[in-house]
Amino acid sequence: MNEEHARAAADIAEVEAANTAFYEAVERGDHEALSGLWLPGEDLTVSCVHPGWPVLTGRGDVLRSYALIMANTEYIQFFLTDVSIAMTGDTALVTCTENILSGGPAEDGDALGPLVGQLVVATNVFRRTPDGWKLWSHHGSPVLAETGEEDDEEPSAS
Repeated sequence: MNEEHARAAADIAEVEAANTAFYEAVERGDHEALSGLWLPGEDLTVSCVHPGWPVLTGRGDVLRSYALIMANTEYIQFFLTDVSIAMTGDTALVTCTENILSGGPAEDGDALGPLVGQLVVATNVFRRTPDGWKLWSHHGSPVLAETGEEDDEEPSAS
């Protein structure tokens, strides 16, 4: 493997680690770690779209949204599938499917609220910085699952 291929492989591994760290920080409810994963400063405006939310721009609004989500989510776990990483220069594009298991606050003395499963397709854009790869944008869109209740067959002529 030549030096260029080795560097590209190392970059991809670093981006994958940054992407994993992002989801792990959300799972732990670690707002400080999550804040450290987003691009710092005001030179590049960060953006975020949570499923069903409007576009959030600016570091303050994005990080407040995660604080709100963490405060209202008792349990969340991400199982990432279909992870794909593309790179050009100092920008990396990660697409994946978030298989999410989450639960709200407990009800009636239960240890945990009802668990809900959800599929979200996500795009995470990272920028290379002197401190490693940092999130520039996250966009999550819900996958509308088939319910199986629709009958697509044409009625037969008799």
